[in-house]
Amino acid sequence: MELPRIFTIRERNHRIHNPFTPEKFATLGAALRLPAGSTVLDLASGSGEMLCTWAREHGFTGTGVDISTLFTEQARARAVELGVADRVAFVHDDAAGYVSDQPVDLAACVGATWIGGGVPGTVELLTRSLRPGGMMLVGEPYWRRAVPDEETARACLASGSADFLLLPELIEQFGDLGCDVVEMVLADQDSWDRYQAAQWLTMRRWLDANPDDEMAGEIRIELTVEPARYARYQREYLGWGVFALMRR
Repeated sequence: MELPRIFTIRERNHRIHNPFTPEKFATLGAALRLPAGSTVLDLASGSGEMLCTWAREHGFTGTGVDISTLFTEQARARAVELGVADRVAFVHDDAAGYVSDQPVDLAACVGATWIGGGVPGTVELLTRSLRPGGMMLVGEPYWRRAVPDEETARACLASGSADFLLLPELIEQFGDLGCDVVEMVLADQDSWDRYQAAQWLTMRRWLDANPDDEMAGEIRIELTVEPARYARYQREYLGWGVFALMRR
């Protein structure tokens, strides 16, 4: 049980493993208007930045679950660094199917809806850990505008244009699943840059330090083609946001 190594090579220096900045997470945390002491379950919690900073800034408590050993270790270290290790815990486990022992005030899956097989399954999974009247967070890509062809969709790292919806359609999907959208914070192109472009220097430093590694050829190809692909396609067509939901 481990995240594929390519992800930990690309993102080992990231604190946030999606196209958000610390400022956007701060905006989201304040926008939820949850009281101090609120309990959180964060599935696919990565390096724990959201949960740790919200524990410090808002007095939340909770648990993060992630399949990456490296990211889980980084999350635990971050909790110590921010002085919240007594309020948050990080579990190395597969978030798919993970349900909290006790109902929580906020259940989140920010950018990893594959753990539920897509948005509907992830909403159902989060609901299983949520107290009545609680809130969910779902982070999900969407098309900023309709892609002109399937080639463009695949260049945005989708299997096809049907993988994602336009923003209004995604919001309607949440409604079709029986949820009110009660808040949202969206990535912009600058925050996408901080997520994607920061990987390029990490990959280059890794290549310089590991020229004989079995992954070196794959990383070399990716670093050669990735910046132009991202700038031509993904930066222009792919959006991403975190949506706060409450069951109707």
